[in-house]
Amino acid sequence: MVIATKIRTSSISSNGSLIEDSLDVKLASMFIETVEKQHQQQQPPPTATIGGMVEQALLAAYREERTVVGLSESINALSKTPEDFLFCLLATSGNPANHMHQVLLEAFCFEHDIYIIKVDSAEKLSRLLGTQRVESCALLQKGWSEGRTEAITDLEDQLVDYCEEHWEAPVKPVIKLPEK
Repeated sequence: MVIATKIRTSSISSNGSLIEDSLDVKLASMFIETVEKQHQQQQPPPTATIGGMVEQALLAAYREERTVVGLSESINALSKTPEDFLFCLLATSGNPANHMHQVLLEAFCFEHDIYIIKVDSAEKLSRLLGTQRVESCALLQKGWSEGRTEAITDLEDQLVDYCEEHWEAPVKPVIKLPEK
């Protein structure tokens, strides 16, 4: 900043007008262009957003067959082995019957330390998972390495950190899933 200020002041002629062709002005322009390019390169990639991270984690778990899709399927799976699940993704549903199930499912997940991630659209969630029906819930199972020890990916670890920040919040933030 000091260099840019000195360049600007040294490029002013004695009558106060800017000397357009001076070396100082050209150097200042190059400096400003370089700073602007660096700033543009610092824009986060799509996976840097929380919605992008949710999408990538969901797709990875789906490829590894670690997802349970559907509200009733999720309730059934959780009633048998709640310790196997890491995340519960819930989309708001316009169906009043589903709403009551979702509230109970959310309470169950909270009691069993399963991270709840609320997403903005059941349609987007279903499209990501390739289901024919519109589903308002998906569970992500924990990954297991050989020897039956938990294996968590870096992406899932970042989502855990995000969920920990909002664990005690009375109202969970709704994550906007990417459009596609």
